[in-house]
Amino acid sequence: MKKLFVVAAAALMAACGNQKKEPAGPQLFNDQDFATELNGKAINLYTLQNENGMAVQITNYGARLVDIWVPDKDGNFQDVIMGFETGDAYLKATDINNGPIVGRYGNRIGKGQFTLDGKDYQLTINDGENHLHGGTNGFSGKVWDAKMTKDASGNDAVEMTYVSPDGEEGYPGTLTIAVTYSLTPKNELVINYKATTDAPTILNPTSHSYFNLHGTNEFSTNSHIMTIYADSFTPTDKGLIPTGEIVAVGGTPLDFRVPTAIGDRIDQDFEPLVFAGGYDHNWVLNKPEPKALTLAAEVYEPRTGILMKILTDQPGMQFYSGNFMTGDLEGKRGNKNNYRSGIALETQNFPDAINHENFPSPILRPGEVYTQTCVYAFEVRK
Repeated sequence: MKKLFVVAAAALMAACGNQKKEPAGPQLFNDQDFATELNGKAINLYTLQNENGMAVQITNYGARLVDIWVPDKDGNFQDVIMGFETGDAYLKATDINNGPIVGRYGNRIGKGQFTLDGKDYQLTINDGENHLHGGTNGFSGKVWDAKMTKDASGNDAVEMTYVSPDGEEGYPGTLTIAVTYSLTPKNELVINYKATTDAPTILNPTSHSYFNLHGTNEFSTNSHIMTIYADSFTPTDKGLIPTGEIVAVGGTPLDFRVPTAIGDRIDQDFEPLVFAGGYDHNWVLNKPEPKALTLAAEVYEPRTGILMKILTDQPGMQFYSGNFMTGDLEGKRGNKNNYRSGIALETQNFPDAINHENFPSPILRPGEVYTQTCVYAFEVRK
């Protein structure tokens, strides 16, 4: 009898062991987690989710992405961007560029200076002797107005709007900008920008999330396989301000035209890499025509099978490899901003374009409408 019991118990354990685990779904935050305010304006959380289970959460503080949940090769959902768990945590964070729309001008402007229509302007200096990502309190530090809506295809979307007053961070003109996030049935996060101004100004907004396709910062992004569809880049000086040259990537560690692991060449003794401490450069994207929406880059993580494609109608893309991350910030689920544990892929005009006549113009004038489209599309490769 005892022998029969042991055999039965073993059979039961084997049967239980053979049962397939249900894949883990998205772990979404509650609206209450973000219920706080800044300067009398309410901070809220907005959720988009499609029929495949992919989910994106956005807060109107900085119009920033909070999480992006996508399936891996085993069907488990992974959150592929860095961030924090509450609105208050974002307000206290020392890294203001964790997930927001940055601007008015994403990337750097040399010494924060430019001349427009014969008038000189001085912007806030917040990166050595230069201006970076709109200054100390640009778009990323503002509470935007937000509303749930639908995109042109009927997909769920959230629209964020902000009015930037004349003189903010030194920029001329009152600028009105709207950024709409939408989620498609094809697991595409689409970001559409639209802006107008009442006086000549410069504009180059971009989305600034830190991606890690492992779904955890326990693993470095150096293992990600990167492809960048660009034949050239814009080299910089030691302050990471473009020299004005456009240089071919061929024969350099910046050549990602063939899929290559990010970590393979990141520490080579190559002057642009030395200046930036790794990758922090603007690639000149291959374009059949200006403003065409084309594939800029692909990133693949073999461990999870997650493939991310980046499409843009902009002329450039900044790839930053997390060289300045120090591990001093603790974010979602205990993740820390460990060295090279997150990458930014910022679709953009070229850095410091206003100061280089051979770069695409960043000038926006009254009566003109600025538009930009960026797509982060996710797939699984088994």
